[in-house]
Amino acid sequence: MRTECISDFVSLGGKTYPCPISVAMDLVGGKWKAVILYHLQHGPKRFGELRRALISPTEAVLSNQLRQLERDGLVSREVFGSKPPVKTVYSLTEFGRTFLPALTALTEWGNRVVCERGRFE
Repeated sequence: MRTECISDFVSLGGKTYPCPISVAMDLVGGKWKAVILYHLQHGPKRFGELRRALISPTEAVLSNQLRQLERDGLVSREVFGSKPPVKTVYSLTEFGRTFLPALTALTEWGNRVVCERGRFE
């Protein structure tokens, strides 16, 4: 597989992008999507578990990001029960798991940056 763009434009899901990086960033870019995927890599989590792990995003932001990840096929959502309170569990799909090598590389790079320029707390 080539690592550079094969054509001037690429299409996915009815959208046109200038290159494959734009596709990737649309799917996992932004402040929270990759972080959510990071926290789901070792198994399913409930909404509250994700909320506690991420600390900063509001419930609305987290919910919106999870909806987008679900819409794009990276995350699956399973609801248990029919009456409130229901239990909702999120997990990576097979397609979502294909992002794990890139996520590992980003994590390693982030760790290196913190070691060289910051600190772990």
